[in-house]
Formats: sequence, C-alpha cells, structure tokens
Amino acid sequence: MPRLPLPSLPAHYRSRAATPADAPAIHRLVAARERELPGGAGGGAENAVDGVAADLALPGLDPARDTLLVLDAAGTVVARAWVHGGRRSKVDVHPAHRGQGLGGALLDWVEARARELGSERLSQTVRDGDRAADALLRSRGYGPFVTQWLLEIALPAGPAAPVPPAGITVRPFRAGDERAAYRLTEDAFDEWQVRRKPYEEWARHTVERDTFAPALSPVAFAAGEMVGAVLSLDLPDTGEGYIERVAVRRDHRGRGVARALLREAFAAFHRRGRRACTLWTHSETGALALYQRVGMTVRLGSTVYGKPLHPGGAGGPARSGA
Repeated sequence: MPRLPLPSLPAHYRSRAATPADAPAIHRLVAARERELPGGAGGGAENAVDGVAADLALPGLDPARDTLLVLDAAGTVVARAWVHGGRRSKVDVHPAHRGQGLGGALLDWVEARARELGSERLSQTVRDGDRAADALLRSRGYGPFVTQWLLEIALPAGPAAPVPPAGITVRPFRAGDERAAYRLTEDAFDEWQVRRKPYEEWARHTVERDTFAPALSPVAFAAGEMVGAVLSLDLPDTGEGYIERVAVRRDHRGRGVARALLREAFAAFHRRGRRACTLWTHSETGALALYQRVGMTVRLGSTVYGKPLHPGGAGGPARSGA
C-alpha cells in the first residue's frame, strides 16, 4: 500500500518521515513548545530524548508510514506528528511557527492515517493552558474524556526512613526483575488501559531506557513474590527525580505498600542529590488521593481528547491508553 500523500504546506516548509536520528531534534521541538505553556516545561520524561526514541521504536509503529516531520527552509524540525495503533497520536508545532496552518495539516494527516489503519477513534493529549491546541481540537470534533496531572514533591531534607508493612521486604530493582515487574505493572494497569502491552513495548518505555535507574526503583516482595514496584527514571536535564510506574498487586493493596515504596524512592532521589520528584497520573487510575497523602501536589494538568473517525461512531475512547 502506498504511503499517504504528504499534507499541503506553505512553500517554505517541507515534510518527511522521522528516523531514530531525529530524536534529539524532536526533543528540542517539544521542549520549546512546553516552555511557552503555563507552568513551563513539564515532567519531561515522555519527551526526554530517550522517551522520544522509545516512541519511534514502538512495536507496531512504522516510522516510514506512521510519522511525519515538518522542516523549515533551514532544515530545522518545527513540527511533528505520529500515529500508533491507529488510536493514539501526537501533534506538536514549534511556537515560532504557529499560525501557518501546520497543526491543522498534521491533524488531517494523523486522522487519515488512523482511518487507513482501521481505527474508529483517535486521541490527542493537550497541556492545560494550550488554548490554540484546545481550540483546534474542539473545532475538529474532539471532546475531553480523561484528565492527567503532573504531581511533585519537594525534597529539601532527607525523608524519614520508610517502614514496610509486616511481611513485606523492600529492595532496589536488580537484573532479573524485569519480567516480574512487567507482569505486576501490566496486571495493575489492565484495570483501566485499553490493551495489555507486549513485553517489548513495555520494556522500551521503562527498563530499557537509558535513564532507567534501578538503584532508585524500589520493589516489594511477600513470600518471595513481587507485589509492588516503583520504577524510576533519572533525567539529567531536569534536576528532578521522576517516577515512571507505580503498581501494587491487588491482594496487597490498602496495606501501605505503595506509600512505603514511594517514600523509599523519594529518599533514594534525595541521596542522589535531587531536591524534588515528579510523576504523572490520570483520572482513571484513582490514585490521585494516594499521591496527595504522601505529600505530593499538582504542578500542572493536561487533558486527553478523543474523536470518532466514522459517522455514528462513539465519542472519545471510554478508557485511557487508547
């Protein structure tokens, strides 16, 4: 099947597919866009260079057909788009190049690609305060369905040593824990995500990232089985700790396992010299209150918008992870 036609762009722009070598340029583009929004740059984990590279290497994503970059006359990447699985997509435009119709053209392209892949709906995530993106999506028939929050906690002093619940032992993540952590986190996330990720996709966004920090990722065991995990990233550009995954096995919830693991991670980041720690959560996990109880507060938010791609289709996806 031939590649979709490239979108029509103003004369001084051109477009092409992304390659792994473009990850740093995409990172710079997204960082520039985030800095212009209320609250400045966000947590940065998904848009760190290794996060962008992980997106480009997602199983089932064909960069030649599922990604698009827009370059200006100097060859600088000023906008990007990608579609994964026909359901999730991202469109970003550099603030200096807004008002040129690039966002609308890329949105048309991702919708056409999603329809080509047979999807009935598509989602986009927009930072709160990004009025231009919000207006564009609403004008194209998108509606909000999930709220996401970036939470933070200041670590000016070393947190008190956490005490795990009775029968629970806690230690740092180590080689050989990968498959157990995968099963634990995906079992937990099955309660709200649309599909279970294959191990390869999960690993690219967690334990195989260059910034994955085993020493800052405490895991909990009961009777020799992993029952809880906090998987952390050490992002050198932010000066903060970042927690990528938090999961506790269903039969051990309500016992304080997550609180103990989070406090252990905070203490480990403090020892590493980080004076703040952040993580993202969203409205379908039901975990906001837990994070607030351990002292985290909301730094900024974003909204996931969904749109049916066929007449008579459902509205936004019913669950996140679309």
